[in-house]
Amino acid sequence: MTVIYFVRHAHSHYTVDEYNRPLSAKGVEDRDRVTKLFTNKLIHTIYSSPYKRSVQTVEGIAQEHKLEINTIDSLKERILSTENILDFDAAMHQVWSHPYFAFEGGESNETAKERAITALQKIILAHPNDNIVIGTHGNIMVLMMQYFDAQYNNSFWKGLSMPDVYQLTLQHFVLGDVQRIWKE
Repeated sequence: MTVIYFVRHAHSHYTVDEYNRPLSAKGVEDRDRVTKLFTNKLIHTIYSSPYKRSVQTVEGIAQEHKLEINTIDSLKERILSTENILDFDAAMHQVWSHPYFAFEGGESNETAKERAITALQKIILAHPNDNIVIGTHGNIMVLMMQYFDAQYNNSFWKGLSMPDVYQLTLQHFVLGDVQRIWKE
């Protein structure tokens, strides 16, 4: 069995620079709490979105377990649009209600899911029967979870915290158990 720990990044203040946006002071505090969740867990490898806030959220786990963080561009957050979105909630409702719809310059749910799942499948194939931490983002994490089970949708995404941690157990790409292991 392969165990995936999806670690949604901790809080960061919004900037337009998606790649270099760091954790806020609260995010750093929560990152330390996330690290403690993994103190007594066997972790074989760590992957992350290349976005700084994701890398920073899992770097304590990497240090604790003396592992490198492998960044993969395909694990970055979905691109909603290259245009200014005036009503974020309405935009999110639109893309989740219509999985093939994309705003100008953005990715549809299906396009973003395909990108991320291709990367996730490669990770699982490279690390069968391992425990894998993946630093990620809310939307792309839920889209990857939705690939295995349709119950993971917009409502589930809205209920996520920042950070958040989910443990998925997979047997040959078949989802077994899912547990939320983050406690606010």
